[in-house]
Amino acid sequence: MSTSSMAVDAHPPAPKLVLDEFIGTAISSTPQELHPFFESFRTLHTRKLWHQLTLKLFAFVEHPLSKPFRVDVFERFVTDFESKMNQLRLVELGVKVSKEIDNPQTHLTFLTSLLTRINKETSPEAYILLYANIAHAKLLYGDLEGTKADMDEAWKILDSVESVENGVNAAYYGVAADYYKAKAEYAPYYRNSLLYLACVDPSTDMTVEERLGRAHDLGISALLGDTIYNFGELLMHPILDALDGTPFEWIKRLLFTFNEGSIGKFEALAPLLPQEPILQENYPFLRQKICLMALIESVFKRSADNRTMNFTTIAEETRLPIDEVEHLVMKALSLKLIRGSMDQVDQKAQITWVQPRVLSRQQIGGLAKRLESWVNKLNLVEQRIAPEMLASA
Repeated sequence: MSTSSMAVDAHPPAPKLVLDEFIGTAISSTPQELHPFFESFRTLHTRKLWHQLTLKLFAFVEHPLSKPFRVDVFERFVTDFESKMNQLRLVELGVKVSKEIDNPQTHLTFLTSLLTRINKETSPEAYILLYANIAHAKLLYGDLEGTKADMDEAWKILDSVESVENGVNAAYYGVAADYYKAKAEYAPYYRNSLLYLACVDPSTDMTVEERLGRAHDLGISALLGDTIYNFGELLMHPILDALDGTPFEWIKRLLFTFNEGSIGKFEALAPLLPQEPILQENYPFLRQKICLMALIESVFKRSADNRTMNFTTIAEETRLPIDEVEHLVMKALSLKLIRGSMDQVDQKAQITWVQPRVLSRQQIGGLAKRLESWVNKLNLVEQRIAPEMLASA
C-alpha cells in the first residue's frame, strides 16, 4: 500500500478483494499504530458485521497516521462491500477520504464515480450530500457554472424529501453560502449562511478561525445586502461573539448601531470603515441604509396614534436635507419597511405599520414605557366608566 496511489485515477473498478492478501499488504506497509485497525477489519469483514466495520473505518480515517493510506483503503477495501453499508455513512466516509486527493480532476472523478453507485430513490440523503460536496469541489476549482448546476440538482432532491439529517442540510447550505460569497451576492449569502449555522454547532463543528471568518462575512453581508434591514437573527446568534476581542469587533458594534437606527453612533464608527475597503467603497449606500433604519426607529418609538410625521421631523430624525425626505420615505415604502401614505403637498407621511425587528435593551425599555402608558390610559378609562356601569346595574 503506497501513498503514490493517491495521485492516479483509481477508476477502472478495483479488482475483487482477496481479504488476507489486502490485510497482509496493509500491515507490512503501514505504521504499527495502525495494525490493530486492519486486524479488526479482517475480523469484522469475515463475520459480516457491516455496522461495526463502518464505525471502525471512521475511527481509522480519524487517526492522524492513516492520512496517506485512506484512499487505498477506500478503493481496495471499502468498495468491496459498500452496497452492504448505510449509504449515507458510505458517502460521509467517501467525502472524508476524498480530501486526501490533491489532483482536482482525480478528486472530482473519485466523487462522481461514487455518485454513480448511489441510488437516488432509495438513498436521497446520501445523494444530496454527495452532490453538495461535488458542487463544493467544483467551486474550489473555479467552476462556478458547474457548482450552480450541482447545487440546483441537490436542491431539487432536498426540497422533495420530508426531513434529512443536519449534516446533509449543512453540506447544501454551506456550499450555497460559499457560492454566493464568490459571486458577491450579499443577501443570498446571508440567508444561506444563517441556514448553515442552524444545522451545525459552531462551538464544536467549527474552528476558531472558521467562526471568526463566518461572523465577519455575515456582518459584511448584513450591512451591504440591499434587501436586509432586519438583523435580528444574526444579532441573537452566538456566532457574533467570535468578533469579540478581535480587530473586527467594531463590525459587531456597527451591526447593533444599524439595528438601533442610531446615526450618531454610525458617524462615530465611520472613521473605521477604511479598515474594510468594501464598506468604504459603499459608504453612500450605508449612509442611505442608516437613514432608513433611523426612520424605522423614529416611527417605532411613536405610539400608534402619533405616526403622522411631517417632513421636517423626519429630516431632523434622519439628519437629511428636507428635500431628500420624500425620496427616503418612498424608498422605505418600496422596500416594505413601512406601510402608509405620503402627502407631498402638506409634506407629511402617515405610517400605519413598521417592519418587526429584534430590539436592543434600550429599545425594549422604550417599549415597556409605552406599554405602561397604555395601561395607565386603560386604568383611567376604567375609573371613568366604572361608576356608570355600577349605576346602570
